[in-house]
Amino acid sequence: MSSAPVAASRIARLILQDFRTYASLDLSVSRPLVALVGENGAGKTNVLEAISLFMPGRGLRRAELAEMARKEGPGSFAVSVTLDAPYGEHRLGTGLEPPGEAARASRVCRIDGMAASSPTAFAEYLRIVWLTPDLDALFRGPAGDRRRFLDRLVLAVDAEHGTRVNALERALRSRNRVLEENPDDRLWLDALEREVAELAIAVAAARRETVERLASLILETREEDSPFPFATMGLEGDLDTLVATLPAVDAEDRYRAILRDYRPRDRAAGRTLVGPQASDLLVRHGPKDIPANTASTGEQKALLIGLVLAHARLVASMSGIAPFVLLDEVAAHLDPRRRAGLFAALESLGGQVWMTGADPSLFAELQGRADVLQVSPGVIEPITRAE
Repeated sequence: MSSAPVAASRIARLILQDFRTYASLDLSVSRPLVALVGENGAGKTNVLEAISLFMPGRGLRRAELAEMARKEGPGSFAVSVTLDAPYGEHRLGTGLEPPGEAARASRVCRIDGMAASSPTAFAEYLRIVWLTPDLDALFRGPAGDRRRFLDRLVLAVDAEHGTRVNALERALRSRNRVLEENPDDRLWLDALEREVAELAIAVAAARRETVERLASLILETREEDSPFPFATMGLEGDLDTLVATLPAVDAEDRYRAILRDYRPRDRAAGRTLVGPQASDLLVRHGPKDIPANTASTGEQKALLIGLVLAHARLVASMSGIAPFVLLDEVAAHLDPRRRAGLFAALESLGGQVWMTGADPSLFAELQGRADVLQVSPGVIEPITRAE
């Protein structure tokens, strides 16, 4: 892992225009910990979602950009942040431009007033990790949920990973369509399977590297008395076995042969059965050495928080940038010991943390250590502020 110095930045100012429930918001904060307090539906998560757009992808809700535009607005929105970083101040912006005549609305990205090609460019300035309530069932849910979670872990350290995953999905759809419509077109299928194999091995290798690095960091830094149990991790899937046992070139050749041999079976199934799209992330509760999905609900929550905290440390180690951490309603179901342990762990990460909660008392012990802000529809006002 990288031993480079870690740069810690913070968002000093957040501006929203026609985003979700916010017609206009200009918010300044001054502390590394920011807590947003308000009733359900007040707009707390909308703020976290806005910040999450500075990572490649569709944000923490995985919503279409058009859904983020304020319903009463012009159909466009803008989000900008002023970053206070050790190496200077930077302004990052993204949003949806209104559609012109005969044109679709398009996403825009800007860095210090200059156009950027995509959100991938933001990775030079910030990294983001997050935890939301919909991940509470991660260990019990379908494998697809864990693959998406894993890809987000990878994306935080490898900004190009999302591009490869999207390209792989398009290539697989093309192969499935040709298998259905022109199954005897071997030349076309050979070409598609060459592309699929190249992308699939790259995706699987990136996942494997991230899992191995994260598992190693967890074991190196685990504390037996931590309120968040350590996790052990691994990948399960035929392609993952190939990547783990063969050099990349040989794994790619072998996977192409599998695709060729399985054409009849894949055509009958209507999908490609072997590949990264069939992998699973296996997680175990380390101290008890049991599958995560068999642990209690409280243990699973604590295990997931521990995993996200470890991932934040990995991001800092690999990128040299302390990540922003977005936590949606994470403290509500923690007992006082775990809540205090969470706040202490968050402060030790070095990056800025944005949290939400319905009850102000959840953040009472952060008095003087955090900006605690009251959120009501379209408005955010201070409860406590830094001097």
